[in-house]
Amino acid sequence: MVLIIAEKPSLARNIVAGIGGKMDKKDGYFIGEEYIVSWAFGHLFSLADIEAYQPGASGKWSLDRLPCFPEKFRFELRKSADKKGVDSGVKKQFKILESLCNRDDVDTIVNAGDADREGEIIVRLCVENALKSNKAQKRLWLPDQTPETVAKALTEMKDESEYDNLAGEGYARTYIDWLYGVNLTRYATIKTGKLLRVGRVIAPIVRAIYDRDMEIRNFTPEKYFVISSAEETNGEKVELLSKQKFTKDEFSKAEESAKLYNDTGAVVTSVTSKKDNIFPGKLYSLSTLQNVLGEKYKMSMTDSLKIIQKLYEEGYLTYPRTNSEYLATAEKDKMRSIISNISKLGYPVRFKDSKAIFDDSKIEAHSALTPTYKIPSKDKLSPDESKVYSTVFRRFVAVFCSEDCVAQKSEIKIKVGELEEFSLKGTVILEKGWTKYDDYTKKDKILPNLVVGDKVNINFAPQEKQTTPPKHYTITTLNNYLKNPFKDDKARAKELEESGDIDDADDYKAIFEGLELGTEATRSGIIDNAKKSGYIELKKDVYTILPGGEHFIESLGRLSISMDKYKTSELGKALKKVYRGEMTVDESVKLAEAEISEVFKKGRDTEIPRVVGVDTGKYGEIVGECPVCKKNVVRGKYNYGCIGFEDGCKFRVGINICKRDIPISEVRALLTEGKTASLGGFISKNGKYFEARLVLKDGNAVFSFEK
Repeated sequence: MVLIIAEKPSLARNIVAGIGGKMDKKDGYFIGEEYIVSWAFGHLFSLADIEAYQPGASGKWSLDRLPCFPEKFRFELRKSADKKGVDSGVKKQFKILESLCNRDDVDTIVNAGDADREGEIIVRLCVENALKSNKAQKRLWLPDQTPETVAKALTEMKDESEYDNLAGEGYARTYIDWLYGVNLTRYATIKTGKLLRVGRVIAPIVRAIYDRDMEIRNFTPEKYFVISSAEETNGEKVELLSKQKFTKDEFSKAEESAKLYNDTGAVVTSVTSKKDNIFPGKLYSLSTLQNVLGEKYKMSMTDSLKIIQKLYEEGYLTYPRTNSEYLATAEKDKMRSIISNISKLGYPVRFKDSKAIFDDSKIEAHSALTPTYKIPSKDKLSPDESKVYSTVFRRFVAVFCSEDCVAQKSEIKIKVGELEEFSLKGTVILEKGWTKYDDYTKKDKILPNLVVGDKVNINFAPQEKQTTPPKHYTITTLNNYLKNPFKDDKARAKELEESGDIDDADDYKAIFEGLELGTEATRSGIIDNAKKSGYIELKKDVYTILPGGEHFIESLGRLSISMDKYKTSELGKALKKVYRGEMTVDESVKLAEAEISEVFKKGRDTEIPRVVGVDTGKYGEIVGECPVCKKNVVRGKYNYGCIGFEDGCKFRVGINICKRDIPISEVRALLTEGKTASLGGFISKNGKYFEARLVLKDGNAVFSFEK
């Protein structure tokens, strides 16, 4: 008998469907003539906490027991939500797996975890802890969960040992994240007196949003001048904007330059026009699909991943946690079958054997997301599921569309003597082609009717402009940053405006080297944890830092915890070296231990004034009477504020001022007595600690340094 252990029950059911024939449902498994199929519930095992390595230690966090570097990491059955014991469902299912692994009639055990490093070790841990004798072990690798794919994969299983490097990367990632998370979370929390969840990837993600928001907050707009002209020639407006920029003090220079341009005159030197194909975007990786869903439907990464995963488990989409936008050359026959299936629905698709679609050099483990042979009927999917599925389906149709999108591309070049050459570009769609099936948002741009030799009427004049701050991160821009945090912002912005044939070699090099922050598999969950921790906020598709996130990043800085993109990427590179067999798991763990040791060495004697157990009241709680309009002051999300704000009253007191939480009792004293007690633990902009009272002055709360 062959025992197949799936990562979760839904996958087990799909494997049973792929096996076919009669299989009886038992308590915790299915059984037939040749196969037994059972399952885990995702992670049945998790790493033990610090106390497991320190006999006699209480559960109270203490600096004396940090840092903790286990000689050998220990896994335990996953605990229940209240942490008071092993989860009863987990315990029961592991007992079933243990019994099945050790059945006398089972000679082969198959790992059917999800096809990634996490799925690899989820099932390995079950087998390693359950199996009491040597048995043959195989790996079932599934790019999708359709019965056809399962049946084919069962005939192509490789020895489990061929995936040892993938497992090594999975274990290394688990150990390193434990070392950072457990040691630095306890250390930062003890030092600051406030729970700070520190992690290898969460810190640089929050840091990126913090840095961007600080740039915006501290941005001071500056006036500058350009020179431009928008006169009519042959009855059509010709807009010309010079590349020259002049500072706010150079208005006269701008005037002189404009006069020089006007005196010189402008002539059309070149007019070209040609028909050209516009190519569709690439197939989707997980993050590029999430980008589109975030922009178009304001769908969060957590929500979109949940739906994409469900569509995968139901057999409608291929494996979702992929970082590639390309297909493997070995999948050409499979794509021909899917294309044939789609063509029967009336879509004009044909197989295309192109390097822009099939490229093994840009695939690490999984190909791009595509539909499978199995196409859902409209009534099978919820509205949000339809949005996700149709986005993937329409992109697939666009990529393999037999109808080209043909455009007339025009360019007019206008020279102002030898001073400057202007280029006007226009595009007009002649044949819609694939754009009938997938999004194409660029509008036709028609150029003025000019010919070579035409003199262009110009009237250049200075035009005042202002510098603008950078934009907040969106789902798309943050995702693109995390995929390659070392890419030039201008290059990234240019790519966001384009589609089709973009040179993405540097991006894939960064991914394969481990330079990305997080992975397609983990990113959504980590960002969700940052939101739940009160570090960042997502409104529509825009991320902003919260006061808790500011406190988090600034506390890490004071504690010499430099979990920035450089440190995180170094560890990411180490994980990829483990995957390629260039580094052992132990060697990668030692790198993390050295970094953590340095943090403790630098910060051991750092003292941070702490405010422990500050009671800031409950949301909506009445604090007292407004000193300005006499209405109620209530406890809000970020402030103690007057409910009369809709009538124009602006009285409010921050819950956190200069990195120090203000107790509700002191705000009550401020409202009734006009002042608080002398409070310590404030931190100035230059990092200095100070003590002060809050006092009322002209209806505002201000600092007073009088004793």
